[in-house]
Amino acid sequence: MVSEVDPPAVARLLHTIGVEDRGRLLAALARRFHDLDLAEDVVQEAMARALETWTVRGVPTNPQAWLMTTAKNRAFDIIRSDAVKARRLAGLRIESESGRGDHSDHADRLGEELSTADIGDERLGLFFTCSHPTLPEREKIALMLRFLAGLDTAEVAAAFLVDTTTMQQRIVRAKRRITTTGIPFDTPTSEQLQERLPGVLRVVYLIFTQGFTPTSGTSHSRTDLQEEAIALTRLLVGLLPTRTEARGLLSLLLLTRARAPARIDAGGAPVPLAKQDRSLWDSRLIAEGLGLALTGAGEPEAGPYTVQAAIAALHAEAATYAATDWEQILVLYGILSRMEPSPVVALNRAVAIGKAKGPKEGLSALEELAPDPRLAGYRPFHIARAITLSESGMPDHAEAAFRDALDCPGNDAESEYIEDQIRDLLS
Repeated sequence: MVSEVDPPAVARLLHTIGVEDRGRLLAALARRFHDLDLAEDVVQEAMARALETWTVRGVPTNPQAWLMTTAKNRAFDIIRSDAVKARRLAGLRIESESGRGDHSDHADRLGEELSTADIGDERLGLFFTCSHPTLPEREKIALMLRFLAGLDTAEVAAAFLVDTTTMQQRIVRAKRRITTTGIPFDTPTSEQLQERLPGVLRVVYLIFTQGFTPTSGTSHSRTDLQEEAIALTRLLVGLLPTRTEARGLLSLLLLTRARAPARIDAGGAPVPLAKQDRSLWDSRLIAEGLGLALTGAGEPEAGPYTVQAAIAALHAEAATYAATDWEQILVLYGILSRMEPSPVVALNRAVAIGKAKGPKEGLSALEELAPDPRLAGYRPFHIARAITLSESGMPDHAEAAFRDALDCPGNDAESEYIEDQIRDLLS
């Protein structure tokens, strides 16, 4: 044990563990007990107990293992007192594992349980479980983001461009469907890995997206989620090295992550792509990402992620913002919009139109998207419109658009940037 009894310090540590390890804890417990609700409940209880215990007894040498042990023991207590759960889990042969012991006696072994799994990562295994074909696409992706990626319901709702209540209902339906249909929590077969890959790729992509520009919180970037998504994608590529889209996603994430050092200034404020110091971009990640993009572009199975990687490659190859090949980027967005029509792809294509053909045509393309209700609460749409209006010489309209952006979900750093833009327009 480490002598640490300062309650604020313990709270900060638990917050960090919650951000970085909650998904692993949930995945390990859900896989063991076949019950997502139970897993979430006991993790929450373990966190609460840790806050009380660690401030008195000190922080364990392996905090994650302590939480795992405490959560497991609490789960066994609940199962023993709930006849329905006990009958449902009787076939799992888990009672033999229910013997208690001192947390420190089991810390090393349990720590290993959190870092190893049959297919490389507990969460990745559970991602495939939650991608079972009996679950509707929207439900399984929402479920994985909420329970396995560690996003809260509001963040998941923002990723889907829906309100929080709608997303809560969707997640409840997904959990109920898993329970009532008896979807197994087993390691997927090689065939299942192939079949369910698209859903898993989608979730990993959304995890990265939420880390690249969080829809809540104080920071304009969450590197933990970005790195997590890249690590999971590397596992996927290792498992399925011949799948073009897995390598395409890895290329996209690496090329996007490479810009991270230049996206935020010393004060934490966002730096637009046009103003970024490209010498700060990570050349190692760019080289790896470009290699993957070049290989995937010529393969017959190239899909949306491979196309997006090609777009990211064009940005990475441009020595300056002015040298960006917007005409080619516009062509690629046209291909992407046919492969995967969505309001976000349409928005990105409209921005590319403005860069390739001028702000007037870009504004026209953006105005065509304005009636789409899914974009009404999507901050990037209003920011893109505000910038294009400003470039078109309409500062009053640009100010109104920036204020619309402030009404949408977004992180605090981005909100401060928008407020700065409004002040500049008024000065």
